Formats: sequence, C-alpha cells, structure tokens
Amino acid sequence: MAGFCVGVTGGVASGKSEVTRRFETLGIVVADADLAARAAVAGGSEGLAQVVAAFGNDILDPHGALDRAAMRRIVFADPAARKRLEAIVHPLVRAMLREQCAAAPGAYAIAAIPLLAEGGGREAYPWLDRCLVVDVPVAVQQARVMRRDGIDAELAQRMIDAQATREARLAIADDVIVNDGALEALQIQVEALDRRYRALAASPQA
Repeated sequence: MAGFCVGVTGGVASGKSEVTRRFETLGIVVADADLAARAAVAGGSEGLAQVVAAFGNDILDPHGALDRAAMRRIVFADPAARKRLEAIVHPLVRAMLREQCAAAPGAYAIAAIPLLAEGGGREAYPWLDRCLVVDVPVAVQQARVMRRDGIDAELAQRMIDAQATREARLAIADDVIVNDGALEALQIQVEALDRRYRALAASPQA
C-alpha cells in the first residue's frame, strides 16, 4: 500500500506521458485521470446515470453508452453545461485516483492529472504529498503541438491558451521537470526525483 502520492501535471505537449512512462519503468504505479474519467461514465456506471439525469437520454448512443461526440457538442457550446458535467465527473475521478494510489504497491504512487491546476489545484487534491510539474517554454509547446497534430500556429496557440498558464502550473509545483531537451536529460531528472520520492516516502515525517 502506497502511503505517499505524487501528482504529475503539465500543459499540452509538455511530455507528461513520457515522464510517467519512465516512472512506470522504475516500478511506480501511475493512476491516470484520463482513464479514470472514462471509467467514471462507463456503461452501467453510477456516473453515467447521473450524467443522463442531468442531460437526458440524447447523450447516449444506441448501445446505452455515453455518446462522447454529442456530449462534447453540448459542453463546448454552453459553459454552464460544462460546469454541470464537471461537477459530476471530477469528484468521481478524484475518488478513483485516491483509491488507486492508496492501493498501489511500492514506495509511492503517481496520480497523472493533466488539468490539476484547472481543476482546483492542491485544494481539490489535499491527499497529494507532492506536485510535480512537467514544464516547457510556450514556444516549445507550440512547435510540438503543431508537429504532433499537423495544425497551424494559431490553432496550436488557442489550445495552449485554453489551459492554465505556465505560471499557474508552476505556482502549485513542489518539483519541476524541464522537458525541453534530450530524452537522456529527461531520464536523469526522473531518476533523481524517484530517489527523492522514495526517501520522502520512507521518512517518518512523510
């Protein structure tokens, strides 16, 4: 049972997934908020029942599962609808992540939370012992998004602007990985933090 949990976050194209993958190769369990969000509204779940109660049966596909395209159209067109959906899904996701981290074997566990700064920060996740931000300069973010998604600079910048600012993420950080260089440099940073987290998890004050 892992009694020590690290939240990992970062902006679009910062390399969060690569960072968490490298922690996994070191034997650390990663609880993923994106996967938890899907599980929270899976077919037959209490979460899906709450979403249907709030938005009606039109958000279901013919098989009774959530029609994600229909749901996206609703919430992107109506900020109040998005807040209603988040009020249902976010508490379920937080509970799932906490449960998965608590049950994880190993010295500590990681909760990968892309929208940690946007979703209430440390106040929404008081059980996180540390917050690790994967940070890159905005210009690097933009170039990576353009290359990854095959889009122009204007759309890439809009995607970046839709998230919390770099400064807002860094404001909640206990630790920072600067991921603007070679993968070898990333590995060195991950291994150093792994040693630090193992030591913190083993200390009586943790």
